[in-house]
Amino acid sequence: MKILYVASEAAPYAASGGLGDVMGALPASIKKLGGKDTVVSVILPLYRSIADEYRKKMKKIDEFHFYLGWRHAYCGVFEIKAKNVRYLFLDNEYYFYRDQLYGDFDDGERFAYFSRAVVEYIRYSGDIPDILHANDWQSALSIIYLKTKYREDSALSRIKTVFTIHNIEYQGKYDVQILSDVFDLDPSYLPYVEYDGAINLLKGAVATSDAVSTVSENYAKELHNPYFSFGLSPIIDMFGHKMKGIVNGIDLSYFNPNKKNDCIIPFTQTRVREGKAANKKALQESLGLPVDENIPLISMVTRLTAGKGIDLVLHIFEELMEENIQFVILGTGEENYERIFSLLAARHGDRARAILRFDRNLSKQIYASSDLFLMPSKSEPCGLAQMIACRYGTLPVVHGVGGLKDTIIPYGEKNANGFVFENFNAHELLFTVKHALAIKNDNADDWSMLVKQAMKTDFSWDASAQKNLDLYATIIGEKQ
Repeated sequence: MKILYVASEAAPYAASGGLGDVMGALPASIKKLGGKDTVVSVILPLYRSIADEYRKKMKKIDEFHFYLGWRHAYCGVFEIKAKNVRYLFLDNEYYFYRDQLYGDFDDGERFAYFSRAVVEYIRYSGDIPDILHANDWQSALSIIYLKTKYREDSALSRIKTVFTIHNIEYQGKYDVQILSDVFDLDPSYLPYVEYDGAINLLKGAVATSDAVSTVSENYAKELHNPYFSFGLSPIIDMFGHKMKGIVNGIDLSYFNPNKKNDCIIPFTQTRVREGKAANKKALQESLGLPVDENIPLISMVTRLTAGKGIDLVLHIFEELMEENIQFVILGTGEENYERIFSLLAARHGDRARAILRFDRNLSKQIYASSDLFLMPSKSEPCGLAQMIACRYGTLPVVHGVGGLKDTIIPYGEKNANGFVFENFNAHELLFTVKHALAIKNDNADDWSMLVKQAMKTDFSWDASAQKNLDLYATIIGEKQ
């Protein structure tokens, strides 16, 4: 089986969030499980931000030109091989020599170019995959083009397609007036991509793909609910028969508490208490917090946006700080949230810190040092941070939605690995945190059991990879 993943980012080359982490790990797991008969490639834009250490390893393997409407566009193709996966980078400096991956006024045109270049490269090279697996709206047009403009091409029409919704909030919405000029689609194809009076690229990929997946089983169910679907529940209902929820995993070799680069003091399940105490001491010293092994350290590593439940935390922050705790938050986001957390950290200077930046290394040290990890998201398609926290023996406190509900088993149930509150309510969050703190302070045996169960929870990519392979086999007719 030959599989081509199409994505706008992939770690470690270019990543801004969960999609990049998935594309940096899932393809390698697919290759490992699929064996020698499985050929796996990932194709993404050659961004300006890709580090020189990776650029030096790239080999230019081809270049070609094609038309996107009236534009005659160049495309260079560069290659890196890593973990038995072939990574292809499509080069066009006009579209991708930018300071950021997303957020420019012409993103629609940029990713129309990318998606069209993917299909043109397949046709130009003759390297025809059995499966084209696109991700989120930025690569949605690769499927839409295959099923519309190229559907009469005998070679391309045999490609089976999978589209994964990583977060339905971001849909790729544009004015219908630019259908032909920007997206180079004939007006006869408007019904495929039109929804609610606008072009909706995510809707178009859902409608035209052979299968649709989401990043957790519970999120797949939630998308039928208007509360979670950002206006697309009628489309999800219409095409729900081809939707499957497959929970993501994490890269256990990258997130490894027994690796020196991850922790100041590496540790395993057998030495978790000593290891976490040593890391907490080192973090407290580095952040200028009072050194105290026994004071509970509560942390967040998150984007500072409303969807991440930041308002709940702010609403109960002063009550939370009445407890004997330390609080650390790492992340960037909306300016008003950054400002408020800076003020709160200053007010509670002896027990709170707000580090307003993106820092992967520091995030690992925070995971390794903390006792509780807050993840009160309003919605969460899958979530990776709660799994990472478990890996480092830090117990998550999560809102029971999306992938958080699929991955965190609440205290009191068999194989519990964290704490769950069911309603999106600030004081329910506070009550759950206080309950967790009471167990830590008064029931050392239960706390130790929870930490060990969290660390041994299997969040590897193997299960997810196998479910994806089963899905591919089903749609190409190899599995009955």
